[in-house]
Amino acid sequence: MTTDTILWQPSPERIARANITAFARRVAAISGESLPDYAALWRWSNDEREAFWRAVWDYAGIVGTRGERTLVDATRMPGAKWFPDARINFAENLLTRRAADDAGDALVFRGEDKLTRHVSHAELVAGASRVAAALKAQGVVAGDRVAAYVANMPEAIIAMLGATSLGAVWSSCSPDFGVQGVLDRFGQIEPRVLFAVDGYWYNGKPLPILDKVADIVARLPTVERVVVIPYLEATGQGPQDVARVRGAVGWEAFVAPHAVAPIEYVRLPFDHPLYILYSSGTTGAPKCIVHGAGGTLLQHLKEHLLHGDVKAGDRLFYFTTCLWMMWNWLVSGLGAGATLLLYDGSPFIDRGKVLWDFAEAERATHFGTSAKYIDHAKKIGVVPRKDFALAHLRTVFSTGSPLAPESFDYGYQCVKDDLCLSSIAGGTDIVSCFALGCPTLPVWRGELQCRGLGMQVDVYDDEGKPIAAGTQVKGELVCTAPFPSMPVRFWNDPGDAKYRATYFERFPGVWRHGDYVELTEHDGLIFYGRSDATLN
Repeated sequence: MTTDTILWQPSPERIARANITAFARRVAAISGESLPDYAALWRWSNDEREAFWRAVWDYAGIVGTRGERTLVDATRMPGAKWFPDARINFAENLLTRRAADDAGDALVFRGEDKLTRHVSHAELVAGASRVAAALKAQGVVAGDRVAAYVANMPEAIIAMLGATSLGAVWSSCSPDFGVQGVLDRFGQIEPRVLFAVDGYWYNGKPLPILDKVADIVARLPTVERVVVIPYLEATGQGPQDVARVRGAVGWEAFVAPHAVAPIEYVRLPFDHPLYILYSSGTTGAPKCIVHGAGGTLLQHLKEHLLHGDVKAGDRLFYFTTCLWMMWNWLVSGLGAGATLLLYDGSPFIDRGKVLWDFAEAERATHFGTSAKYIDHAKKIGVVPRKDFALAHLRTVFSTGSPLAPESFDYGYQCVKDDLCLSSIAGGTDIVSCFALGCPTLPVWRGELQCRGLGMQVDVYDDEGKPIAAGTQVKGELVCTAPFPSMPVRFWNDPGDAKYRATYFERFPGVWRHGDYVELTEHDGLIFYGRSDATLN
């Protein structure tokens, strides 16, 4: 097959049921615009940026006050300000989507073949309430940093929600990171509290990490309290000695003094810092990228609801660690009313079937992974459709690197015929995507389906001139207008010097992302890798 081949076409029924169809109908009724297809909606979303993002706010049901102004300094990039009068709380928007006493699954966790847990929405809210109270008792206030050296398990999400309900800033690393890698990141942001697991499982082996935690904390003088999550202990590896870590207590001891109570969400400005994520550090110390609560929330809900077609009651899985931005992206699925499926460990135990077994058992509607995983699964002969019906699965997401045309073939030959295979691309820099899937568009072999709504994405040549779609000419992926999930700033970056140099030095006033791409005649994108050869 060539790249110019349609692998999947949504049925008329699926198009009619899609969230994006309902959204376009609502926008057309309000604006009087004719929006017959995705191309028209994309153009409108960029021509009328303020109206578009207000419509997303309303459609997503954002909890908080929006204020009168939508965008100020609209021509400045960087420097534009979205919703400058708004007041919101990120955790409130994730936790109040369902009733506080909802006994249905909010989270389902599987740690390899060692541990499976179901956490109801009521238990999630209760856990976040107790963590918030414990952090408040510790003296944590809005703007303080709370860091985590954790596995992708329920306590990571519960701790993040508790911290962000207070307006604290969350930052996480995965427990496979070495001591220096953690210090290179957390050492810059000076956290007051550190959550850490006692260890983790990988490929059937228990890997205790409290010695590493002790070493890290000994060199992080700002850390006042360490909260140890008993992951290995919960899988029968015996009690871990937390006393070796300065200022450490176990999870239960930390929350025990605090009864469940209604959470007092602190509503803060739209750009109030929510997350600190990190560049790879390939050529120097990792850059600490600060993302705002409002931009992250609004962008993620746009992507989940409109591009991913995530509906209330869906069951959303993404294979990720707590270091990768896809963890942050996954967690926002709570705001779309989804149940989150969490997996920690090797994806290739049980001859590579473990993730698909999890998806089948938990009725996953959306399955997310990396292009690297799909490529390796193809090489070792994992054929999910042989062993699993995957009756509920509608969408597969892939990101992390370009999805090869042969990997598109694998999705339809080995996973499922009726599937929206959404190769998506963006990055830590924007904690979201420039190129996405769309449930109402066909999937062309080797192509990302579309440019994201509200994202003025273009392709530039070396002279900074747009390259027309369908010319088969590659160029730089750029975004020529501000969008809400641009970083608030880099940490410890006076005058935004590093921020400006990273994204705006090549083409002043235009975001250059560092990806080498082609805009196709179908208005899709083909990614060819990094134009700058590094991820720093």
